[in-house]
Amino acid sequence: MAIKGIRRRLGFSGEGRAVRFLKRQGYKIVARNHKTPFGEVDIIARSGDVLAFIEVKTRSGDLFGEPNEAVRRDRMARYVNAARFYFSGREMDCVVRFDIIEVRGDAINHIQNAFTA
Repeated sequence: MAIKGIRRRLGFSGEGRAVRFLKRQGYKIVARNHKTPFGEVDIIARSGDVLAFIEVKTRSGDLFGEPNEAVRRDRMARYVNAARFYFSGREMDCVVRFDIIEVRGDAINHIQNAFTA
């Protein structure tokens, strides 16, 4: 199997694990793989009055550093623009947060407020 296919499967598996983790933490999953003109948001989840736009980074090892280090400024900007697009034409009263969930082996690390708009 090609490397791209292996990475895709690993990423999809990590997103599934992140969703299960969030549900156990009491989050309601609003959307998965939400597509916008600015890119795709892995998970949109609600907890109380917080609506979190979540980037999931899955790694099988530490060869390329910490998973959250892969979320650079351009990715952050895409998430902020995707959130603005999500809210256009909608009236919603909530706190918006941008999170990263790192999945590595059996460990899941949820970084709340990983970056701001």
